[in-house]
Amino acid sequence: MAPQRPSSAGALPETVEPPALSSGPSSPLYAALDLGTNSCRMLIARPKGHQFEVVDSFSKAVQLGQGLESTGRLSRASMSKTVQAMRICRQKLKQHKVRKMRLVATEACRRASNAKDFVRYVKRETGLALDIIDPKDEARYAVISCAPLVSKSTEQLLIVDIGGGSTELVWIDLSHVKKSRRRKAIMDFHAGFEATESGARVVDWISVPLGVATLRDQFDDVSDDAARFALMSWFFEENLADFAPYATEQAREGFQIIGTSGTVTTVAASHLGLKRYDRTKVDGLRMNSDQIDRVIRDYLTLGPEGRRHDPRIGRDRQALIMSGAAILQALLRCWPTDRLSVADRGLREGLLYAQMTADGVLTGTGRN
Repeated sequence: MAPQRPSSAGALPETVEPPALSSGPSSPLYAALDLGTNSCRMLIARPKGHQFEVVDSFSKAVQLGQGLESTGRLSRASMSKTVQAMRICRQKLKQHKVRKMRLVATEACRRASNAKDFVRYVKRETGLALDIIDPKDEARYAVISCAPLVSKSTEQLLIVDIGGGSTELVWIDLSHVKKSRRRKAIMDFHAGFEATESGARVVDWISVPLGVATLRDQFDDVSDDAARFALMSWFFEENLADFAPYATEQAREGFQIIGTSGTVTTVAASHLGLKRYDRTKVDGLRMNSDQIDRVIRDYLTLGPEGRRHDPRIGRDRQALIMSGAAILQALLRCWPTDRLSVADRGLREGLLYAQMTADGVLTGTGRN
């Protein structure tokens, strides 16, 4: 399956100035559910100033895409496991009386021939209506979630979202945006990747149908650990050939990569030597190419058995960390940087920001 990309980059929506609204227990609750290839994750939150406050959350590994690579279909077992998880989500939504929500499914459902049957099954069993979003929307929400991490000095921005079934890359030119408004310009993408008076411009975006699960499955028959890693990394890079900035050398100054995924946060936790994950230390951390390369080389030295028992990686992540690291290494081979920002955020946060921004319930978004 070929990477998906647009024929041209469009314009940002007009800047929306939200009214100043108070937030508190009486503020409306919003929910965002992300059903991916591996996990079902949900956040329930209320607006608070220019950000939001999480009221409740849910995350469970459901492996919805297991076997999809070979059969082209979602299996009965994986669908049943996913519905069980979504029943818990329904209970939480009912408990908190949430009325405003976006419940989305991504790559596994985009690719499965029986996806429509699955969506009907979910509706019948849980009452929840899933929306299968396209790669462009998935990329856009990932971009919005990362707005708070954009540096004022950033002129060229690459946002990377490494998922279970696909990887989205968005390249944004901020060189014509006032430094004080660069974060606000990113938030303005809530209505689309079209240009506005802010001057922010999407140079190109791409959705590569290779994530940590699908890339691993492509090379599952290669027994040698180091050889499998090298093959995965070079194969992913081959799939970037049509991405417009691929062959363009970037000066490190003024260039920022923001990575949002379990892979990036795990690499960051390993770099910090954390034996227990701490989001406050990881989210927003900046790493350079050399630091990331050292962590990846350490993973390779450990081998499969060593990674399995490494507390920095965790048992849930160890089976997928090397395919994710292969993607990350390929990106840094193309665009080495001293400013890779780690984002412990993604599609769910982007969905929440988009809903709240559209409703005008966030105040002073990104003004400082």
